[in-house]
Amino acid sequence: MGKVAEQVMTLVQPIAESFGLEVLEVLYEKKYDGMNLTVVIDKDGGVTIDDCERLHRAIDEPLDKLDPIESEYILNVSSPGLDRPLKSERDYKRNINKKILVKLYTPLDNKKSYEGILFDYDSQTFSIKLQNGETIKFNKKDTAKVEPIIEF
Repeated sequence: MGKVAEQVMTLVQPIAESFGLEVLEVLYEKKYDGMNLTVVIDKDGGVTIDDCERLHRAIDEPLDKLDPIESEYILNVSSPGLDRPLKSERDYKRNINKKILVKLYTPLDNKKSYEGILFDYDSQTFSIKLQNGETIKFNKKDTAKVEPIIEF
């Protein structure tokens, strides 16, 4: 996390918590419309547009006072989305007993991609059950991306 993101996280986290929200990450990045500061939030039961709007209004003035960014920027407050890659313990917990896609940096048994049901995790590893009943345990550090499979 860069300096700007760290400063914003420190400022925004207690404000979000006072609304019953968790700040998952703060992103400061250049996009097609200029520099964007995005605060990604979550809560049990999911985030509503009202949650995003309320936090946006609550942090706008404190951010202006902190002034962590010298140039103009666009402030966004967003939910993580259904297809958010699994990064935090909360992400793994939310997806337990659900189908996920695991992409590896280097092949395991000549495959770099696995689909299965997430059934166990800890701070370093997680396990999935494949469709054929086989189970595989992965080290988180060996995965390029872990994401939920959305089925309708």
